[in-house]
Amino acid sequence: MPFARWIFAAALCLTPLPAAAELVTVFAAASLKSALTAVGDIWSAQTGNAVAYSFAGTSTLANQIALGAPADVFISASVEWMDTLAESGDIRTDTRRDILGNRLVLIAHGAGAAPATLDTSLDLAALLGGGKLAMALVDSVPAGQYGKEALTSLGLWDGISTQVAQAENVAGALNFVSAGEAPLGIVYATDAKRAANVSVIGTFPAASHSPITYPAAITSASASAAAADFLALLSSDQAAIIWQDAGFVILK
Repeated sequence: MPFARWIFAAALCLTPLPAAAELVTVFAAASLKSALTAVGDIWSAQTGNAVAYSFAGTSTLANQIALGAPADVFISASVEWMDTLAESGDIRTDTRRDILGNRLVLIAHGAGAAPATLDTSLDLAALLGGGKLAMALVDSVPAGQYGKEALTSLGLWDGISTQVAQAENVAGALNFVSAGEAPLGIVYATDAKRAANVSVIGTFPAASHSPITYPAAITSASASAAAADFLALLSSDQAAIIWQDAGFVILK
């Protein structure tokens, strides 16, 4: 069912508005923007509470939280960055849960691009034809790290490393390809699904990179009584329909 119909359905069963609506501030990986906003709209319609979002690369958000940025909920595209905040005491570890998974794909500019087999025999340099391979930052942003790991695993990284155009986050990498500034890019399957003017030409083997997992948790600095309810909604049946429609894998 389209997002708008779910939001309308939720509005039909509104609970009485609280005397003072709460604001929950959510820091979330850029790849979650469209689907998470739809989930938050349902929650706001049901509770009368509001959500403020900050979408960016996971590494940027994690560093901001560690420096005291006022987030209530953090949703990472990387287990490692959530581990970092757990070790520094910046999240409530008892609230941490893995909510989603994703897949890594190779995309090309334009519609109807020919498919490619992503294995050790792929001549990626030839496919690039002298152009750039768009990726998120390969040393800090999860999508870029997964991409570099996959290319390295397949023996392809050394041959194209000088042709990589790095973007601040996965949305930036997608935009490079969509705009024709790069002929190819590596992004999440969910990003490619909603993008205009790109084709998915291959999915990286799951064994070529670490599992793409999105953990979520309440931050240690949060004073929001509503944060726990918002976190619970992320694993609800209502949210699952939106996640699946966007192409995410539901983790239970």
